[in-house]
Amino acid sequence: MVTASLLIIRIRLQLPYMANEHILVVDDEPDILELVRYNLVKDGFQVSTAQSGEECLELISKKLPDLVLLDLMLPGIDGLEVTRCLRREVRTAKLPVVILTAKGEENDVVAGLEIGADDYVPKPFSPKVLSARVKSVLRRRAANLLLPPESASLTVDSVTIDPARREASVEGKLIELTNLEFKLLSMFLRNTGLVFTREQIVKTLHGVDYPVTDRSIDVVIVGLRRKLGERGKLIETVRSVGYRWKD
Repeated sequence: MVTASLLIIRIRLQLPYMANEHILVVDDEPDILELVRYNLVKDGFQVSTAQSGEECLELISKKLPDLVLLDLMLPGIDGLEVTRCLRREVRTAKLPVVILTAKGEENDVVAGLEIGADDYVPKPFSPKVLSARVKSVLRRRAANLLLPPESASLTVDSVTIDPARREASVEGKLIELTNLEFKLLSMFLRNTGLVFTREQIVKTLHGVDYPVTDRSIDVVIVGLRRKLGERGKLIETVRSVGYRWKD
């Protein structure tokens, strides 16, 4: 019997992304728009373009893309408001969104992730890096379709969680985790590669109104990394933003 985790591994190794997936690129700078379009088409994607938030939403209303590559600084409706609009509608609530942001604008990155963006790429960017991030998000989406229910066990990078038994192991060896560490590890393994802000982590672990500081989250991360041993390096710090499990 093939487990869900084995199917996910097969997707990662054999099917990094589906051919001819449709990417909608939104940017008000024609040169950047053409650069991104050219490189994505060269990588086998179908590409549509828009130069404003309004045009982006209009195109999506007519045809749903597989992913939106969205600049935050747009005339009229900006990228953050576009993302909010997408997340409010049932039809587009799970549409993958990768935001483009000026280098050093950490507040914009955090705001975008908080309202539901899947990833971000800072400008200026390498077209190869941008394409890699797009493929990574699409690969995660494909893998998530095969994830087992949250009550089922899951293995990623030789780290296993078993919610029914509330056990975690590394290469088959059980490790003792606190309740918060177990919740955090489960969140990471079920969303590999996805960046979580500290606020999102707090909401996941404690709920919306729990009085906890960023520092306390950092302490939980340190403890979890230590208990995971070498696998602890897979928990990556994203400077000024939060954390993710490397995919």
